[in-house]
Amino acid sequence: EVQLVESGGGLVQPGGSLRLSCASSGFTFSRSAMSWVRQAPGKGLEWVSSINSGGSFTNYIDSVKGRFSISRDNAKNTLYLQMNSLKPEDTAVYYCAQGWGSSYYRASWGQGTQVTVSS
Repeated sequence: EVQLVESGGGLVQPGGSLRLSCASSGFTFSRSAMSWVRQAPGKGLEWVSSINSGGSFTNYIDSVKGRFSISRDNAKNTLYLQMNSLKPEDTAVYYCAQGWGSSYYRASWGQGTQVTVSS
């Protein structure tokens, strides 16, 4: 059974930073492209960033370029999202998923990790 468990969210002031983690199991993590996806209050899922299986290629939605950085540790089956210079519009529940870009997929979305950017 595929399991993806996010952590690291919280309440942060504008301009602050957070590092999200996604612990993975139940599939061969090192062979899977991975993505971060978010859902703001009252809105649908929005793709944020992807990384290929080896970690050498990344992609970001324009609104987070230069502020967010996706990475992975295949030895630990863990995906990360370093978020800097956070803005109120980054407030959302963040999820990790398998796949690249708009082709991300996840059998069930679970609770994710809440990121709230507010003064």
